[in-house]
Amino acid sequence: MISIYSISLGCPKNRVDSEWLLGAVPGPMQPVDDPAAADLVLINTCGFIQPAVEESVRTILQAIQDAEQAARRPLIAVTGCLVGRYGRDELAAELPEVDLWLTNLDMVRWPGMVAEALGLPPRQDPMRILSTGPSYAYLKISDGCDHNCAFCTIPSIRGPLASTPAERVERDARHLLGQGVKELVLVAQDVTGYGRDNGLKHGLRDLLDRLLPLDGLARLRLMYLYPAGLTKEFLSYLRDAGAPFVPYFDVPLQHAHPDVLSRMGRPFARNPREVVDRIRNVFPEAALRTSFIVGYPGETKAHWEHLRDFIAETRFHHLGVFAYQPEEGTPAADMPEQVEDTTKEWRRDALMELQAEISEEILATCEGERMDILVDAEHEEWPGLHIGRTWFQAPEVDGVTYISGPGVEPGAMVEADIVETREYDLVALS
Repeated sequence: MISIYSISLGCPKNRVDSEWLLGAVPGPMQPVDDPAAADLVLINTCGFIQPAVEESVRTILQAIQDAEQAARRPLIAVTGCLVGRYGRDELAAELPEVDLWLTNLDMVRWPGMVAEALGLPPRQDPMRILSTGPSYAYLKISDGCDHNCAFCTIPSIRGPLASTPAERVERDARHLLGQGVKELVLVAQDVTGYGRDNGLKHGLRDLLDRLLPLDGLARLRLMYLYPAGLTKEFLSYLRDAGAPFVPYFDVPLQHAHPDVLSRMGRPFARNPREVVDRIRNVFPEAALRTSFIVGYPGETKAHWEHLRDFIAETRFHHLGVFAYQPEEGTPAADMPEQVEDTTKEWRRDALMELQAEISEEILATCEGERMDILVDAEHEEWPGLHIGRTWFQAPEVDGVTYISGPGVEPGAMVEADIVETREYDLVALS
């Protein structure tokens, strides 16, 4: 029995990579909560921005400290974007206590490398181990990115777009649904770009043709949709497909002013209002999520006010705002007119205050409605209370629905009355 302490930092795509690696560990395995009690410590890092780098390093250092106190020192393996960004050799020189550095571009060899380090034969039947609970799972459909956004480190870390073969994605989906999962969340750096690296004109549509009819699938959600991929043709396809697709559109716009978008290297989104109107013309009921960056080099007060007005007019269901971080190796880090940190933080906070008001007003319209709630987990502090989500609440990034009553248990889809609304959350009774 191999005891494993595992932690996955960063995005859902990292989580999927960790789940596959855990499922490939040779022999029976047992998860543990203490690194000192483990045979294998697996840390999947994030290195997208500097705060994520710092969190990853802190996590590794803590694992090393815990391992030194163990009666029998565990094998420490580190993978993820930190390794991709800084390289195995540089990190090994700085942190020699780590036994195994695994790079993203070498992912196919991870299981064999871990097995060899443990002194065991590789597993012949690797099977993904789900870590999200019984209600939902992420379905990673590609890795890497072909876009050249001036602020982003991902292409240099993860490499160019590499789509997972459709038959493999479908096989993973069937495996997850066979475990009782009801919602699949498709993730990638650019979900709409699926298949483009293989010359497929309708790669994502062809993939959805495979997934949407699968037995047991109650919800299919698409995350990280680049604006250029949301054509009228594709939106019409989604409308005609209907359930289990949910009309939830996560479109990372990054800004609203054309000057800033041009400096970001995102010319395909120079007028974000067009993609918003395109979606709402086909799906008037659509729930929209996006993310914005404030304080980008050259962003003036007028640019920021343009963004603020756009948010107020568009009224997104969900919104994330990030203060720009200059990342080493990106063109934006060397641009003139860098914005002061205090200004960036003020602009971010002001937009989040605006969004809190918008979210509260949107959710208030739900009070008294009866909705399907997918139950994710029990509440950690309140017996009988559970945490779930409506169709317009994505896991981990949006608000939640607190639900109680008959039939409410993790993994269940229940009808419930919305009895209370808050800034970002709902309260329901089944």
